[in-house]
Amino acid sequence: MSSDTPGRLLALLSLLQTPREWPGSELAARLGVSLRTIRRDVDRLRELGYPVHATMGAVGGYRLAAGKAMPPLLLDDEEAVAIAVGLRTAAGHAVTGIEEASVRALAKLEQVLPAKLRHRVGALGAATEPLLTWEQPTVAPERLTTLAAAIANRERLRFPYRRHDGVAGERRVEPYRLVSAGRRWYLVGYDNDRDDWRIFRVDRIGELTSIGVRTAPRQLPAADAAAYMTGKLLELAPVYRTVATLHAPIERVAGRVGDSAGDLQPIDAGSCRLSSHTDTLEWTAWRLLSLGCEFEVHEPPELVAYLRELAGRAARAAGP
Repeated sequence: MSSDTPGRLLALLSLLQTPREWPGSELAARLGVSLRTIRRDVDRLRELGYPVHATMGAVGGYRLAAGKAMPPLLLDDEEAVAIAVGLRTAAGHAVTGIEEASVRALAKLEQVLPAKLRHRVGALGAATEPLLTWEQPTVAPERLTTLAAAIANRERLRFPYRRHDGVAGERRVEPYRLVSAGRRWYLVGYDNDRDDWRIFRVDRIGELTSIGVRTAPRQLPAADAAAYMTGKLLELAPVYRTVATLHAPIERVAGRVGDSAGDLQPIDAGSCRLSSHTDTLEWTAWRLLSLGCEFEVHEPPELVAYLRELAGRAARAAGP
């Protein structure tokens, strides 16, 4: 190894990435070189931007410190498999706050994993089943990483897609971004057949096929993919205007009826009027019931009907 300077530097960097102090003599013995060569190699790593710190004394040595940017990680087989499995778990099960970063990192890692390690990661994923509360994950990490790679390469895809009404058809799409919303993933892309931007639920996408066409960048008609998807979903969602009388002082319910205190207007000392807009009857009903006071709903009629259904269900659950 002593004559292979690049290989020796990579080996030295791999050792230094282990969080410990490395005496120069131990590094020299592991790499089969002299202490003078170790010092020269440490200087080369510093010139490349790696912050290698040295401490003097009997318990001193070399260690890699945190720098301004993260250097390339050198992982052994077990470490690479462990990280890939962890990223697949985070990507497929929608861990709050890190879903999209997990997909990007997993796509980069799986691109360089040797075939034998990709097989080990896949086998471990197939052999384990996470215990989750409520609903199961709906998207396989492989689907997400394939879409992430197509987005990075600006590669046009063809896939069957099942709409919310059950109608299925084939789509030709230029994928733009993946968006995680709760426990669901969405693809924002340009639909070539419809000549317009579209949103696709990833769990309704079938087998992905690359058309083999690289596309030019397109300008999304929004600040970002999340803003575009939010606007489109709001356009498609029904909006209900809720008007209700709350039999409680306004001071008692203020701050508990939603994000805007302007939704409330006092009627008298013991009651107030709620006016708001929502796209979900279930949320509005829950919000009203959680106030802990009597109330009367004036509109919409759909909310009145839903509350009657809910009351009947609760009465049947309570029994005679």
